[in-house]
Amino acid sequence: MREDRDARLITFHLTGPLRQWADGASEVNLDASPADVRGALAALFALHPGLRDRITNETGAVRVHVNVFVNGEAIKFTGGLSTPLWDRATLHVMPAISGGS
Repeated sequence: MREDRDARLITFHLTGPLRQWADGASEVNLDASPADVRGALAALFALHPGLRDRITNETGAVRVHVNVFVNGEAIKFTGGLSTPLWDRATLHVMPAISGGS
C-alpha cells in the first residue's frame, strides 16, 4: 500500500528566498495527484498559504520574476499552469535574483 501512495508523490523544491513561507523547508512533498501545475500549486498553497503571494500574482498567474520547472523543463515552454503532471513529478520554484556590479 505504501508504494501506491508514494507513486502519487509530488515534490516541490523551494529556493532560499521562499523557504521562510514554508516553515523553513527546502522541499515540500504533496501526497496528491494534481492533473497540472495549477493544481499542484493550489495544494502547495493550502499547506503554506504565505507562498501564494510570492509565487503568483492577484490573477493567479505565476509572477514574471518567478520560474517554475517540472522535471527540469520551464513551464513557460510546456503549457504554463496547464502543464500536465504525472506521478512523482518534481517541481522547482525559483524567484529571479538580480544584482551585482
